[in-house]
Amino acid sequence: MFLDRAEAGKKLAVALSDLHGSSDPLVVLAIPRGGVLVACEIARALQAPLDVCLTHKIGAPGNPELAIGAVADDGTTLLDQTLIAALLVSRQHVDREIDLWRHELARRAQVYRQGRARVPVKDAVAIVVDDGVATGSTLIAALRSTRAAGAKTLIAAVPVGPHATVYRELAREADRVECLLAPYEFYAVGAFYRYFGQVTDEEVIEAMSNEE
Repeated sequence: MFLDRAEAGKKLAVALSDLHGSSDPLVVLAIPRGGVLVACEIARALQAPLDVCLTHKIGAPGNPELAIGAVADDGTTLLDQTLIAALLVSRQHVDREIDLWRHELARRAQVYRQGRARVPVKDAVAIVVDDGVATGSTLIAALRSTRAAGAKTLIAAVPVGPHATVYRELAREADRVECLLAPYEFYAVGAFYRYFGQVTDEEVIEAMSNEE
C-alpha cells in the first residue's frame, strides 16, 4: 500500500538507484496524468530529464472504459484482436478512435510541454513510468513508441500491477521491469493507494515545470 503517487515514486527511485551515474544518458518518460507525479520523483532522484509519453486506451463501443487497444501520440497502436473479434467491433470504430486520440494526444503534448522541446530518447536508457497498470495496454503502447524512437535500453517502471501483466506482458516489451507490488489477485490500481485522486492538467504542468 502506498500513501500517494509521490511516495510510490520515491520507492521506485530507490529500486532504480543502480542507474544513477549511468554512462548512458537517462530519460524518464511519464504517462499522464498520474504517472507524472510518480515519474518526477524518479527523475529528481536520478538527476535525469523528465518528459511525457502520451498514450490512451481505445474504448469498446458503448463501454469506453473497456480497453480494446491503445494508441500513442506518434501513431503507435496496440489492438486486442481477440477482444475486438469477440465484441464484433467494426474497423470503422477502431480507425475513428485512433484518429480521435492521435489528435487529442498531440494537443495534450503541447499543453503539458508548455513550449519545451521533446526530450530525445535515441541511444538513451528510457524509463517509462505510470502510476500502475491493469491490462497494461497503454504502457505497452508507450514502450513500443519509445522503442521505435531509438531508445537503447527500455525500462518499464510501475508501483503496482497484476502479476501476469507485469511478468508476462510487460516483460515481453521492456528490457527491464521494475514493479514494487505484483499481486496475483488484483482489482484496481487505486486499491493500492491511500490517496488516489484524479490528477489535473494543472498538476501535470506544475510537476513538469518543477523538473526543468
